[in-house]
Amino acid sequence: VQLQAFGGGLVQAGGSLRLSCVASGRTFSDYTMGWFRQAPGKEREFVAGISRSGMRTYYADSVKGRFTIARDNAKNMVYLQMNNLRPEDTALYSCAADLNLSIMTRSDPYDYWGQGTLVTVSS
Repeated sequence: VQLQAFGGGLVQAGGSLRLSCVASGRTFSDYTMGWFRQAPGKEREFVAGISRSGMRTYYADSVKGRFTIARDNAKNMVYLQMNNLRPEDTALYSCAADLNLSIMTRSDPYDYWGQGTLVTVSS
């Protein structure tokens, strides 16, 4: 499956952005989807994940209550709504697809990755 993320940009602290990721290729609903981010000089970290059906979600503690992950299997899309953004949310955000049933927080189980979209939050 091929993934392409978009929707990043520059936003002030406290603002909102909605990231989108479109998938093509294999059946989208076969994949658990995740969003990861990597800030300059830091390791990639898990942000949020969603099950194949969309019924289950999981969030990193740092974004819980501020970010919401959702998917539309009919449109082959996964979204990340980010509210109340903070400067520490600044990073390159990537979507990833995984054939596991469980939502994995490590990056290595994910089979496919999008190219990433940059989010910059100014203070």
